[in-house]
Amino acid sequence: MQDEISAKISSALDAQSVNVTLDGNRALIEVTSNVFTGMNRVQKQQAVYACIEDYIADGRLHAVTIKAHEPD
Repeated sequence: MQDEISAKISSALDAQSVNVTLDGNRALIEVTSNVFTGMNRVQKQQAVYACIEDYIADGRLHAVTIKAHEPD
């Protein structure tokens, strides 16, 4: 599932990097993408949540921590 989530986020957000760490149904997701340029923190998180909403809806993911960054 980790690779699935990573690929889905990478494709949807044209991400330079995606790192997904799973611990049961908890996830830490770190994403770097140009898509985030000009977005505030909440908008960045919403963009990532949109990519994984199916995993949350069916219970495969319960708690998600997102760190979304613009490239340096």
